[in-house]
Amino acid sequence: MKRVKRVSQSQPVAAIPSSAADPMEDSVRKIIHMLGEDMDRQGLARTPQRVAQSLRFLTRGYYQDLDRVLNGALFDVAYDEMVIVKDIEIFSLCEHHLLPFFGRCHVAYIPDKKVIGLSKIPRLVDVFAHRLQVQERLTNQIAETVMDKIRPHGVGVVIEAQHLCMIMRGVEKQHSVALTSSMLGVFREEQRTREEFLSLVRAHRS
Repeated sequence: MKRVKRVSQSQPVAAIPSSAADPMEDSVRKIIHMLGEDMDRQGLARTPQRVAQSLRFLTRGYYQDLDRVLNGALFDVAYDEMVIVKDIEIFSLCEHHLLPFFGRCHVAYIPDKKVIGLSKIPRLVDVFAHRLQVQERLTNQIAETVMDKIRPHGVGVVIEAQHLCMIMRGVEKQHSVALTSSMLGVFREEQRTREEFLSLVRAHRS
């Protein structure tokens, strides 16, 4: 079996020829080489291309237009009770280490004469999740966008996620879960409304 030659931290890394038309692929190739791997190895031949494609897919939210995603799916409805879409799966990349974090997002709002198509809320969540993120900002961005686009009486967002930067490195706590929330409008002002939302979110565990 061929041994991988590790690069000494005290020795300069020999340059490898640039052969990728895509600058991102070329950068990935250089990183793998600097880790001490052999880029001529069969298993790594197409890795730079795959990584570049993967990163573009995982950060496609930068190039998505929210108005086109929502596609005008607002409807006049005489309904003023809480609307909740919960257990929306999220996958994102931590901007500090470019490692994934993943979990569930719960979104609620109280309409003011208008509701949005239910499928649009997970799509909106995906736009912001498919960017380099921190969970706190992701939570706020979802809540503020729902508030801005639907103009409801209030919005509540809760995200519960596991972070590979905590599980695989750092403190290495495999079962830790980060919880974040953003409450706007009546969800912030009225304790009863906030507690109703949180109790309904917790109900999914039973």
